[in-house]
Amino acid sequence: MSESQEEPADEAPSILEEAEAAKASAKKASGSSRKRQLVTGAAIGIGSAALVAALLYANRSRKGDKA
Repeated sequence: MSESQEEPADEAPSILEEAEAAKASAKKASGSSRKRQLVTGAAIGIGSAALVAALLYANRSRKGDKA
């Protein structure tokens, strides 16, 4: 009976260590995903601005041809 009581005591620290490791990895993952979201948002914004600029430039040259 004493052996069965010792096994959970041995497992408890490993479970706590695993929980702490999971919390630490979750914090790291949330930080990197936040950075990735910001970079993606910036890339979308820059790409959209480039498309608008290209359309404005293309339409500007057509206005002179029609008149």
